[in-house]
Amino acid sequence: MQRQQQGFTLIELVIVIVILGILSAFALPRFADLGGDAREATRDGIVGAMKSASSIAHSKCLTSSDCEASADESTVSLENQTIQMVYGYPDSIADGIGQAAQIDAPTASAGTSGGTITYNVDDSADCQITYTAASEDTDTGEISSPSVATSGDCN
Repeated sequence: MQRQQQGFTLIELVIVIVILGILSAFALPRFADLGGDAREATRDGIVGAMKSASSIAHSKCLTSSDCEASADESTVSLENQTIQMVYGYPDSIADGIGQAAQIDAPTASAGTSGGTITYNVDDSADCQITYTAASEDTDTGEISSPSVATSGDCN
């Protein structure tokens, strides 16, 4: 007469527990700190929104008779919002790029017209986005495009 096995032996259960322990020791650190990844993704999203909003506002300025791309101050209207422009691109003040990109950032350092504005992701001074408005070279009269730069470590 043959006897049928009705469960796992103690050795089999111990081996499975050991294997799961080893796997969790390697996998847990990868998932322990997702906050840094979230802040970095937020920063990348804000950068993309700024670049897109800048291009859209610039296109609107080029097609609008109310906006002069060569002027150091003008406005365009996007989605019923008045966007302050400088040399045909959104300005570096809250009514400029911040409103054009619809950024509701927790903190932003004060921007000056034609200067720069810095947004801090999640109130972290280490994870920043800096928008530099378009400017005119006084020697050549050429207008530079705005720039968006990131700095710091979001982790």
